[in-house]
Amino acid sequence: MQTTPKLLIVVASTRPGRVGPVVADWFTRRATDHGGFDVEIADLAAIDLPMMDEPNHPVLGRYTKPHTVAWSGTVDAADAFVFVHPEYNYGYTAPLKNAIDYLHREWRYKPVGLVSYGGVSGGTRAAQMLKQVVTTVKMMPIPEAVSIPFVAQRIGDDGRFQPDTAMEEGATAMLDELARWAGSLASLRRPDGPS
Repeated sequence: MQTTPKLLIVVASTRPGRVGPVVADWFTRRATDHGGFDVEIADLAAIDLPMMDEPNHPVLGRYTKPHTVAWSGTVDAADAFVFVHPEYNYGYTAPLKNAIDYLHREWRYKPVGLVSYGGVSGGTRAAQMLKQVVTTVKMMPIPEAVSIPFVAQRIGDDGRFQPDTAMEEGATAMLDELARWAGSLASLRRPDGPS
């Protein structure tokens, strides 16, 4: 019996005054309305992982800290990811890199979509940098993406994110592809491999 894949939306900014949760709220509604996933949010500010403090290499999976065991369970349970991330100095956030580096096996053979935001570049330089990292832990970055330039101008007086048509269409295209890849990659995660 086939189950609905779980999509984990990761809010990558932890800075006070951040707009990440506002963008993530919009994308979460889009993902829920899409209907292809069970949707969950992981806010790195709330999770508050310390800078890597495990004594063993993540590839071994021998975790000693409760926060690592909890993070491992959250990531392991997901079938696909969306990272909602800003661009800081042409790169992505240190908390996101730290969250990725805590684990290894849990990320393998899962697709990831990127919702980036920032100034004129819309976070695209950070997204390109992030793709190099996620492929190293055997994730599949989806080419379809949502890039949000001048993100502050898209926050309405009500505090909600106001996307344009391209962003809405980009979200739909990315979710469609994530659903396809999540189904295809699931067989690679089985202990006996693909059938």
